[in-house]
Amino acid sequence: MWKFLREYIKTPDTIGAVAPSSRHLAAAMTARIDFDKAKCIVEYGAGTGIFTREVCAKKRPGTVYIVIEQNDRFYSMLQKQFHGVPGVVLIHGDAGNVCKFLKKLGFPHADHIISGLPFTSLPEPVSRRILSQTQKAVGAKGVFTTFQYTLLRRQFLEEYFHIRKIVRIWRNLPPAYVLNMKLKCSDADTNVTMDGSQAANNNNVNCSGEGL
Repeated sequence: MWKFLREYIKTPDTIGAVAPSSRHLAAAMTARIDFDKAKCIVEYGAGTGIFTREVCAKKRPGTVYIVIEQNDRFYSMLQKQFHGVPGVVLIHGDAGNVCKFLKKLGFPHADHIISGLPFTSLPEPVSRRILSQTQKAVGAKGVFTTFQYTLLRRQFLEEYFHIRKIVRIWRNLPPAYVLNMKLKCSDADTNVTMDGSQAANNNNVNCSGEGL
């Protein structure tokens, strides 16, 4: 807890929270992953490893799990916990290079990407680069899941993805929203709102997955 708070004080724009995520948030963040079929899972901003432990407990031994962390102290903590775990690839680097990391490991796309990055506080050019790369990384079939403490960036995220589901997690400090997203692939795609209603979205993107 205190290590996390210390890192937040040093770099609040990139940490974005004063406390580690709860197990309830970790369960919600990983609930949409098809662990039986996933060949490649990616995590951005793993921090102290709350989500990482959840995925490691559920993934198949043959599933490759790419964990990307830029913060020096957090990366060191992740190494101590997950070095040598079958299928886990720890990367001390920038989530904006996810396509390069996937290509290096022989994957055209990730089946699922989960993110702990604070898009509300990250500089906009950084967020745009990461989201643009994430579009290419998940391709037409992959899923992108992130959490945010407010929905201030909802419209911003919708420039890149269709938000399929939003879940409010109260048992977290502070309470958080989990957003499950996929690429915008056709005029028929819809966004799902908090109350379960649907709104048409005609803003298309190329779902070929080209550019990796």
